Amino acid sequence: MFNHRRVVKNDSGQATVELVLVLPVVVLLALSLVQVGLVVRSAILVEHAAREGARAAAVGDSSRKIENAVIGSTGFSPAAVRVQRNFRGDRVTVEVFYTDPTDVPMIGNLFPDIVVSGSATMRRET
Repeated sequence: MFNHRRVVKNDSGQATVELVLVLPVVVLLALSLVQVGLVVRSAILVEHAAREGARAAAVGDSSRKIENAVIGSTGFSPAAVRVQRNFRGDRVTVEVFYTDPTDVPMIGNLFPDIVVSGSATMRRET
């Protein structure tokens, strides 16, 4: 007759196969989350740098001092930061642009570098 014990499936190794299939997706999601966190950090630093630059411009500092204030407040490489000033009447606007490298493993190859920008406007004091 028919032996019921042979019909029962052998599930050993099933969890290993599921882990092998799901683990790359989980790793990519985790690395993507790290990259997003780094971009948000850069955006916050660029916004702070724009405020520092606007403050330096508001008190009448030179272009070089404004750029030094911006770069000094971020710690970014000067080659990756671009600063623009705009004077309108009694207000000054400083815009900061930073090219944030996407250098997280596996994610950096999928996306190009991201340009993060921030601006701040202050009243001139001179």
